Amino acid sequence: MMLEHEGHEVQTATNGTEALSLLEQRAFDLVVTDYAMPGMTGAALAAAIKQRLPRQPVLMITAHTVMLKFSGNPLLGVDSLLSKPF
Repeated sequence: MMLEHEGHEVQTATNGTEALSLLEQRAFDLVVTDYAMPGMTGAALAAAIKQRLPRQPVLMITAHTVMLKFSGNPLLGVDSLLSKPF
């Protein structure tokens, strides 16, 4: 709602599979994903996006920023992390 209020066009997906399908249909300036989602984590979604569209920017929103940064598992495909709560 905040992005739309600022004049941006927003398309939503209910899960990672739906998001990948939308990316096959049209181009987006930015993908914003949560880490925890049904069926596919945001990290798995970001990696799948980068396999298909290597230059697609991906922003992940998560309440687990510190844990993810220091887990030893790189977040492949995630360009930036934004901590919740904002």
